[in-house]
Amino acid sequence: MADNPETASKIKELMERHRQLDSDTEQLALEPNYDQIKLQRLKKEKLVLKDHIAFMLANEIPDIIA
Repeated sequence: MADNPETASKIKELMERHRQLDSDTEQLALEPNYDQIKLQRLKKEKLVLKDHIAFMLANEIPDIIA
């Protein structure tokens, strides 16, 4: 995944948080009278994490000029 142990650890931590948010949003959506604003906030945080993870992973892959 990442050559730098600190970066790899941070990416792993962010991925775990993303999975937790995914679980939380699914669980919240199943409730009969769920808080739509809370659900939107969780989804937004999840999307921000996804973008941050993608950015970190992209920076770990060196550009190879063929």
